[in-house]
Amino acid sequence: MAVNRHVFDRDFNEFIVYARDNPYAPAPRRYLRDVDNPLEFYSNSEFFRRFRFSKETVTDVIVPLVTQDNGENRGLPVPTIIKVTTALRFYGSNSFQIVCGDLNHLNQSTVSRIVKVVSQELAAHLQQYVHFPGVPQLRENTLRFFEVGGFPGVSGCIDCTHVGISSPGGQFAELYRNRKQYMSLNVQVVSGPNLEILDVVTRWPGSTHDSRIFNNSRVMVRFETKTLPGHLLGDNGYPQLEFLYTPLLAPVTPADIQYNTAHKKTRNLVERLFGVWKRRFACLGHRLRTKLQTSSTVILACAVLHNVAVRRGEPLPPPGDENHLPAVPVANLQPRNNRGAVIRRQFIERHFN
Repeated sequence: MAVNRHVFDRDFNEFIVYARDNPYAPAPRRYLRDVDNPLEFYSNSEFFRRFRFSKETVTDVIVPLVTQDNGENRGLPVPTIIKVTTALRFYGSNSFQIVCGDLNHLNQSTVSRIVKVVSQELAAHLQQYVHFPGVPQLRENTLRFFEVGGFPGVSGCIDCTHVGISSPGGQFAELYRNRKQYMSLNVQVVSGPNLEILDVVTRWPGSTHDSRIFNNSRVMVRFETKTLPGHLLGDNGYPQLEFLYTPLLAPVTPADIQYNTAHKKTRNLVERLFGVWKRRFACLGHRLRTKLQTSSTVILACAVLHNVAVRRGEPLPPPGDENHLPAVPVANLQPRNNRGAVIRRQFIERHFN
C-alpha cells in the first residue's frame, strides 16, 4: 500500500502532498496554511490599536463596503476580512507592504493588490459618506459653527493639506514638489462642525496654490450658484468672495479684532480635522510609497473611513511616534480685491459692530 509523503514547502509556508511510488499521481495539492482571524485573535483594545476601528465597525460597516467576490475562482482567494484588515493596517501604520504581508502570511505583491483594490472599493462610496448634508442639517451645522466661535452663517471651513508621495517620475514629476521641497499631493478639504469631511479634492500636485484648486473645484460652483447656502471660512491663501470669508491682515477697530477672533476660532476646526485625520491614518502624515493614482485613491478611501469613524463615534487612536512631514506654508498670492474688501467690511459692520 502506497503511503503519501508530506513535504513542507518553506517558500509557500504550506504542505505539499506527494503520492509515493505512483508515477500517474495527479499534480500535488497545496493546502493553505491556517491564518489567524484578527477578529478572534486580538482583544477589543488590541484590535483597535492595530486597525483604528472597533470590531463591530469593521464587521458591520467596512466589510460590507468591500466586494466579497474577487471575480475569479482560481487559486486560493484571500478572505474578505483579511483583505480589509490588511488594508486598515496599511492605512493606520504606514508600514512597508512587505511588513503588512508578513503579519498575514501574504506576499508583498498580494498586499499591494489588496491595498489598491480595497481603496478603490472604499472610494467608490465617496458620495455616500462624503457630502454636504441637506438644508435642515446644514442649518443645524450653522448653529454648531456659531457656538464654536460666534461667526454667523458658516456652512464649512476650507483648507488644503499636503500628503507626501513618492516621485511619480516622468517629465511632469517636479510639479509635485511643494514649497518644502518634497513630493506631495495638495488635498483640499471642507470640514463640518463635528470634524467630518464634507468635500475632498485629491487630484492636484503639491506645487499648486490653494486658491487655484478652489477656483477649479465643484464646491466653488455650488456656492457661487447658491446651490449651497451660507458661506465658507478660509485663510489668506483664498480670495475674499461673497461666499468665502478670509481674515483681516491688519485689524484696527474692536469690530475688526472681534471678526478675526471669531474667524480664527471657527476655522480652527479644519486644522483640527487634519490632525485627527492624519493621526488616525498615519499613511497620510508620512510619505505614501504607492503609485500616483493609487495614492490619490488611498486618500479618498481614508476620507470615507474617517467619516465612518465620526458617525460611529470611534475614539481617537492613542498617541504614538508621530513624525509627520512638515506643514507647507501657503503664499499669499492674492491680488488686491477691492470688491471682496467691501463685502467683508459690510459683513463686519452688520454682525460685529
